[in-house]
Amino acid sequence: MEDAKEEIRARLAVEDVVGQYIELKRAGRNFKGHSPWGTDRTPSFMVSPDKGIWHDFSSNKGGDIFTFVMEMEGCTFREALEKLARQAGVELKRYSADDRKQAAHKQRLRECLELATKYFQFCLTKNKSVMQYVFYKRNLNKKTVENFRIGYAPKSGHALVDFLKKRGFTDKEMEDAGLLNRFGGDLFKGRMTVPLMDVSGTVIGFTGRIIEQDDNSPKYLNTPETILYNKGRHIFGLSQAKDAIRRTDYVVVVEGNMDVISSHQAGVCQAVATAGTAMTEMHLKSFARLTKDIRLAYDGDEAGVRAAERAISMASKFGIYLSVIDDYHGCKDADELIQKDAKLWEDAVQNYRPALEWLLEKYVAKYNLKTEKGFQEYATEAKRLIEQIDPADTVLREKYERIVAERLGISLEAFRAKKVAKTEKKRLKKNNVVKNTTVESRVEKNLAALAQSGKVDLGDFEIRKYDEDELSFIFDERYGKWEKADLQREADDLMKKAEVERLDAERKSLEEQIRQAEAAGDDELVEKLMRDLSKKLRQK
Repeated sequence: MEDAKEEIRARLAVEDVVGQYIELKRAGRNFKGHSPWGTDRTPSFMVSPDKGIWHDFSSNKGGDIFTFVMEMEGCTFREALEKLARQAGVELKRYSADDRKQAAHKQRLRECLELATKYFQFCLTKNKSVMQYVFYKRNLNKKTVENFRIGYAPKSGHALVDFLKKRGFTDKEMEDAGLLNRFGGDLFKGRMTVPLMDVSGTVIGFTGRIIEQDDNSPKYLNTPETILYNKGRHIFGLSQAKDAIRRTDYVVVVEGNMDVISSHQAGVCQAVATAGTAMTEMHLKSFARLTKDIRLAYDGDEAGVRAAERAISMASKFGIYLSVIDDYHGCKDADELIQKDAKLWEDAVQNYRPALEWLLEKYVAKYNLKTEKGFQEYATEAKRLIEQIDPADTVLREKYERIVAERLGISLEAFRAKKVAKTEKKRLKKNNVVKNTTVESRVEKNLAALAQSGKVDLGDFEIRKYDEDELSFIFDERYGKWEKADLQREADDLMKKAEVERLDAERKSLEEQIRQAEAAGDDELVEKLMRDLSKKLRQK
């Protein structure tokens, strides 16, 4: 795909792509603007048309048009490539013989789903009883219906199939798009339809809500997994929510699609849902591209508690701050609360609580601490939960350890000494141990920019490899007018800071390895790692 990337770069100017998201002003040969991620008072976002790159000095992010779209849209490289290819008028299928047939087939499925969306929208306008359901019973307004492209699938078993066949689509294409049932007829019948869209707003499937409930039909019906729709990756409402998420720097994860739609109509446009599946690491990675502040609006029942537990265990890997919204004023979910009073939902979103704190309280309600069995079960679950916290975050760990110890009426030392029962004792495999990697930071990148200029002497200090054009850009903007002696003093200072950062990263890595070794019951490895950690602490 390198040829395709180069062709897209040649057709799209970096300032034009960035300018679609950020207001840019000419600054000599470059352009300046305010960071879309920071709170800079003076413009810290730079674009170099000559080099075809951008760099945000406030957040230390940088790259080309592809990385910029990935950051702004919260999408994968492939999604950014396809978006920019469409914008540039580049046919990706011409650049890969292996993908040519697959790319053409995917495009046909997208066209099929887009046409189905328009058909469902048309059918909604022609059915007064369904319109009454959508606009009055569901209390949706015209803007919301248009924004989420809500439609109606007729009761007839072949209405959509017949329509699409007349437009040249085959049974195979409709089946691969997830529109057919096992008998070859319409999958969605007599349902309000809501398109499932990818992050760019392209339709990849549907969810259908039954209008006239009977005993045999499920309330909601979703497109099965296809080559376009993967429920473990898809986030409902993200294409509509991403701008609000970037602007406010938080996302609200609700349980169902109707919760999302109602929330947007109520003005809380940061709402999305991992509808039809529990939250996965792929979901969290998508969120992390846009924000580190995730607020879960889950039910307080057993299923909601388990979902929060899973999310906490995964969130720690991505440095995400996880909180819970649970102030529903007696309502069962966000949609019901909004129907009661939209202002209550707005307030609930701001009255969030740390997820760990919320879960520990749920455990109190679950276990009877007055009995020995309940006492032990609560202590065990609380210990397991607290161990999910990054070992390096000693302050946060101690905060929750003290809360639990006081709740149990025991000393902090006694709680810390509690051993949680291990599963099968096994040694850690090498590929399970956290690798000792160097942290990429502003210090390292600035040092690399100085080194590339050839105007400083770093001795034998090793520097990571970065994009040369970006380093050149950083040097020109930050150090271009500095004297050589000042540059060397800056380099010496940065080397000291970089060394401290590296030692700190190595320490954190060793602490994580120790935690994993303890969990696996590998006492020999724990002892070795403790010796290594002691050496690193002495170096600091």
